[in-house]
Amino acid sequence: MARRPTIQDLARAAGVGTATVDRALNDRGNVSARTAKAIAEAALRIGYPMPGAVASLSDASKPRLDLGFVLHKPSQEFYQRFAQEITRACRAVPDATVTPFINFSPSQSPGDFTEAIEAAAADGQVVAATAINHPSLSRLIETLKARGRPVFSLLNDFAGQAGAGYFGLDNMKAGRIAGWMMATHLQRPCRVAVFVGGARWHGHGLREAGFRTALREYAPQITVTDTAVNLETRQVTYEATLDLLERHADLAGLYVAGGGMEGAIAALREARPPGKVALIVNELTSESRAALADHYAILVSATPLSDLCRALVDRMVRAAVDGPPAQAQPRLFEPLLYTPESV
Repeated sequence: MARRPTIQDLARAAGVGTATVDRALNDRGNVSARTAKAIAEAALRIGYPMPGAVASLSDASKPRLDLGFVLHKPSQEFYQRFAQEITRACRAVPDATVTPFINFSPSQSPGDFTEAIEAAAADGQVVAATAINHPSLSRLIETLKARGRPVFSLLNDFAGQAGAGYFGLDNMKAGRIAGWMMATHLQRPCRVAVFVGGARWHGHGLREAGFRTALREYAPQITVTDTAVNLETRQVTYEATLDLLERHADLAGLYVAGGGMEGAIAALREARPPGKVALIVNELTSESRAALADHYAILVSATPLSDLCRALVDRMVRAAVDGPPAQAQPRLFEPLLYTPESV
């Protein structure tokens, strides 16, 4: 166990005597604001616990920045955790006091996403959002860029060249990983299906393309049914999965390229025994973890939210302080892969 820093360690780190540190910690006076600030900053560096009033001095000279964020599906575990990681990353910025304003789009309609992003741009100097691909949103991003409000795309690159950059998985690669896993697991002539949220989620289309490409390469004997649209909702996915199982008695695999996996899990639990249909989904939640443990799912491909949020907030802070980047700068992350043996 690491040794806890002492008052002597703090004095050395701040370049003052222990008596001065003692006066600052106990508010006994005769300590200049400059010295108190140096002590507070040294305490932060070495991990020495400081009283709130003294610790706040280290923030006095930091720039104060407001950042706007837009997510959707506020009731879902993944997006709740996304919001938590954004807040945590903002609090951890060492050289600025960052306040996140997190808005949730009430639906996946272009109008609702537009309103949420406009609200985020009113709150924050820089914006990051999840959204669909749509011409009205493309025009909005152009308008915000002209107003000096850079917008970063999250998970799905909806902003394109007008945006400040994309933060998320390499969606084509994520789809190929799913296809390779399905091919390796099944290794026989059979039928599999794939769900996407809809035509406006271009990231899902890339995942589907990667999935199909990998299956053609590694398992040409596997037939892929026509792509099903689930609107990223639990109920639609549940009903569509039951329909697939009824129409295709030989269905051996299912890849949910976007949201709505809870519906597929529920349908398989209701209609098939464990291991009968190989399921691949995105994002590790309590439900997908249980599906792995019960051998309904064979793979969960998850976004490394903690790493993504730290890198995103760092880039947004730089954009707020130094100005938006001259051109879009994407940041791709490797997916975290979970199997039944890793949960």
